[in-house]
Amino acid sequence: MLIAQISDLHIKGPGALAYRRVDTAPYLKRCVDRLNQLDPRPAALVITGDLVDQGTPDQYEHLKALLAPLAIPYYLLAGNHDDRTHLRAAFPDREELHTGGDFIQYAIDIGPLRLIALDSLVPGQSAGLLCDARLAWLEQQLDKARHQPVIVALHHPPFVSGIGHMDELRLEPASADKMAAIIARHPNVERVICGHVHRPMFVRFGGTIASAVPAPAHQVALDLRDDAPSAFVMEPPGFALHRYDSVNGLITHHGYVEAADGPYPFYEPEGTLID
Repeated sequence: MLIAQISDLHIKGPGALAYRRVDTAPYLKRCVDRLNQLDPRPAALVITGDLVDQGTPDQYEHLKALLAPLAIPYYLLAGNHDDRTHLRAAFPDREELHTGGDFIQYAIDIGPLRLIALDSLVPGQSAGLLCDARLAWLEQQLDKARHQPVIVALHHPPFVSGIGHMDELRLEPASADKMAAIIARHPNVERVICGHVHRPMFVRFGGTIASAVPAPAHQVALDLRDDAPSAFVMEPPGFALHRYDSVNGLITHHGYVEAADGPYPFYEPEGTLID
């Protein structure tokens, strides 16, 4: 079974540019087309926040229209660029967005996997936080899912990336430590997935693996200096594919949105290696 993941769409109003340079909408359209073409097709798509750029109603309406052609079920998380009220208003029929009280948090089954979606948003702040109420909810949901493989999803990475300006905006360290302790008590957690950093990353976390994904449009510049300037680059857009089976667990691949040259065979028709 496959679960796709994208993050950090930063959709604006039609024709508007993010950072006066990037029209993110055509990038998302191409990403949707690419996901629809995958064979086998993913069972679901998880979108880990920063769905739009300023959290305004018109931006969510644009996002909704861009996602409409998607041929697989999708699940939305809130990021620091999002607004809970306007997100919920744009998707009134998405029950999972309306059941978490003050927060957009939910737990659902995708095939044999349990997806637990966390809300790390702090309104008016770029960095994230998991307060005691959100952490208690996470532990309750993990206790209920002890006999299932689990993916925990949130927007902000609960780990240090090494990119200085992004690490200033990660999940607040104390709540990340508390989250790690909770995850460590639940060895059935296959993966913690996040966005925010606009790059693929993998790290040990809470006795499991945490991973982040590239964005469908612009990527954060790969600059591992502590004083790295805040900057983005137009590297190839990408997405994650999380493949699960009961024997091997979860393995993650990263794919590219744009078509590449190929595929070409390694072997001649009679079976000899092409030289």
